[in-house]
Amino acid sequence: MDIEPVKVAILGSTGSVGSQAIDVMKAYPEKFEVVGLCAGHRVEALAAQVNDLAPSMVAIADEDEYNNLKSAIKDQSLKVEAGIDGVRALASMQEADVVLAAVVGQAGLDGVLAAVRAGKRVALANKESLVMAGGLVMSEAQRCGASIIPVDSEHASLAQLMESLDRETLQRVILTASGGPFRQRSLEELKDILPEHALAHPNWNMGAKVTIDSATMMNKGFEVIEACWLFDMDPEDIGVLIHPESLIHALVELTDGSMIAHLAAPDMRLPIAWALGYPSRMDLKNRLDSFSGLLLGEGGMFTFQNADKARWPALDICRQAIKIGGGTPAALAVADEVLVKAFLDREISFASITEILGQVLEKLPALEDHNLEEIYEAGEEGKRLATEIAEAYS
Repeated sequence: MDIEPVKVAILGSTGSVGSQAIDVMKAYPEKFEVVGLCAGHRVEALAAQVNDLAPSMVAIADEDEYNNLKSAIKDQSLKVEAGIDGVRALASMQEADVVLAAVVGQAGLDGVLAAVRAGKRVALANKESLVMAGGLVMSEAQRCGASIIPVDSEHASLAQLMESLDRETLQRVILTASGGPFRQRSLEELKDILPEHALAHPNWNMGAKVTIDSATMMNKGFEVIEACWLFDMDPEDIGVLIHPESLIHALVELTDGSMIAHLAAPDMRLPIAWALGYPSRMDLKNRLDSFSGLLLGEGGMFTFQNADKARWPALDICRQAIKIGGGTPAALAVADEVLVKAFLDREISFASITEILGQVLEKLPALEDHNLEEIYEAGEEGKRLATEIAEAYS
C-alpha cells in the first residue's frame, strides 16, 4: 500500500535551514512534497526554488517584490501571496501537513502563530517565536491541537532523550555550546573582533544573525529560554556546557547521578530530517551527498568546560529575562537583532553587543505579553533602548 508523502510548507525557504530542508526532501521524493514556499525578499532565490519544486502556493513577505516574483515564476497560474497576510495564508494553508518555520528573528513570529492556530505540526527552527512569545505560542498550540517539533540540534536532541524518560527521574538537562570561534581568546582580545571573524563559525553552517549570536552566546541563552517553554522547565534546571567538538548536543542528568547523552555529527540536515519525518527516521547516509554520520573510531576526544559567566554574560542576561517574564524576553530578542545588525554594519564593537544588552535589561520597564500586540510593543521598547544606547557607542 502506497503511503502519501508528507506535504510541507517552508517559511524562510531561501535561508540556511530552509535550503538544507529542501536538500533533505529532494533526496526523499517518495516521502515529502513541497507545497508552499515563503521568503522575505530574495526574489531570485525564491523563484528558482519555485520553478524547481512546483509548489501550489508561494509567498514573499516584502510586498514591494510581489510583481518581481510573479514575473520570475514560470507557472503564471501559481498562487502568489505577499506581505504579512500572505505569510499567514501560506503558514495556515490547508494542504500542508507540516510547516517548517525557519525565518530568523521576530519576523518569523506571525507565521509560527498562524501555523499553530491552524493546528499544524510545526517544525520549529525560529527560536525567537518561543523567546518572544513562548506563553502565547504554547497555549495556542494546546488550544488548537498543534504540535511543535524542535529543529535546533540541541532541542531536537533533548526531545529525543526525553521521549521515553520518566520525568520523575529527571534532575536537570544540559545544552552544549561550541564556544564559537573565540573560545580561547581573552576578554581583552574580544574588543578587536571584526564581523568577518565572528562569521567564521568553526563547526556549523548558519546564517549571519545566528552565527553572531553563537559567537556572543546569545544563541545559547535564547535556547535556554526556548527549552523552558518546550519542556516545561525552570531556567535553573537547564545547564550549559562548552563542548568544542559539537558532537554531543544535549544531556539529561537523572536523579541517581547518571547522565544520558545524544550524539550526532554537526550537520543541521540531521535534526531537520528528524523533525520533518517524525516519528520515522531516514537513512541519510545513502541519500545525501557529504553526509557521513558520526565516526567515533577515527580518533579525537570529547572535551567540556563550564560556561564562564564573565566571558559569556549573555547566558545570565537571558536567564534574568525569563525570570522577570512578561514582555522582557521579547524586548531582549529585538534589542539583540538591532545590536547584531549594528555590529555587522561596523557601528559598534563585538564586545559591546552583550554589554549594551545588559544595560537594556536594567532599563526596561515592566512589560506585558498577554497578546501579540503587547509582545510587539515590548519588542519596540527593546529596539528603542538598544538604538539609544548603541548611538553612544558609535
